[in-house]
Amino acid sequence: MTILVSGSLALDHIMVFPDRFKDHILPDKLHILNVSFNIESLETHFGGVAGNIAYHLNQLGGDPLILATVGSDFGPYADWLDHHGIRRDAIRVLDDVRTAQAFVTTDLDDNQIWAFYEGAMARAHEAKLADIEGEFVLGIVSSDGKHAMLDHARELKSRGVPTFIDPSHGLPMLDRDELIEMIDGCAAYVVNDYEWSLTLERTGLSESELAGRCESIIITKGEQGAEIREAGQVVEIPPVVAEKVVDPTACGDAFRAGVLFGRSEGHGWDVAGRIGSLMGSLQVAVPGAQNLRVDPDTFRARYEREFDAAF
Repeated sequence: MTILVSGSLALDHIMVFPDRFKDHILPDKLHILNVSFNIESLETHFGGVAGNIAYHLNQLGGDPLILATVGSDFGPYADWLDHHGIRRDAIRVLDDVRTAQAFVTTDLDDNQIWAFYEGAMARAHEAKLADIEGEFVLGIVSSDGKHAMLDHARELKSRGVPTFIDPSHGLPMLDRDELIEMIDGCAAYVVNDYEWSLTLERTGLSESELAGRCESIIITKGEQGAEIREAGQVVEIPPVVAEKVVDPTACGDAFRAGVLFGRSEGHGWDVAGRIGSLMGSLQVAVPGAQNLRVDPDTFRARYEREFDAAF
């Protein structure tokens, strides 16, 4: 059962600042901000939201198909996807640009400062969903070029594919009407609590009005877990305490992969959300966005211990 994963593929340059941003930023000087953080570690990993979600789906035993654009430097990433058996026949290579690049600095409180070079992602609309044959059990439209996000959401919905809308970093690019269009008729609108507040502000709609435009709303809340709203009901998804916190990068993408996998397997929102919660907890315990290894039997045993139930 193929899951269409639309979004960015990128190289993540991850830096860890062994202190707290708040101790180096003067609140009353934000209008003339000029700060420098001495970094003790720098690593480059394969990433991008589509790549991260697809990787974690693959680890769970799902069948993701990535729809994205990349640049002339895609070779090593292509080898990585091939090594893990992740399909890339819907990835379009643009030889005149470079693959998108993300630069993130994380402090001791897990706050992050991001800088992002779009590169090939700016032309993500050139990867056409219409060119892909076959059916999808689910689809997710994640952060990408704005035109691609709109085009892919429209195409998936027109095909009748249950579509998750996950704007994340791309949310600020969408104006009011575009964001409402993305939400309308989707199977799930997935945001963190900050993005939910931004959605309310950007659309000017109430929570109940937005809930009436889509089948469900998923709001992640970091260490407090998540909540899933559907048909006037709220399913509280408990957090799973990580064995250790090494790197929060891609925690949200791992959560989304878990939810997608659960739903693709026919589970309800409660089980799918808990699979996502456990995946996010496991992800923060490893460095980099695509280094988590999941053994199905071990995963199921851990799920049963955490939630006192099997799936």
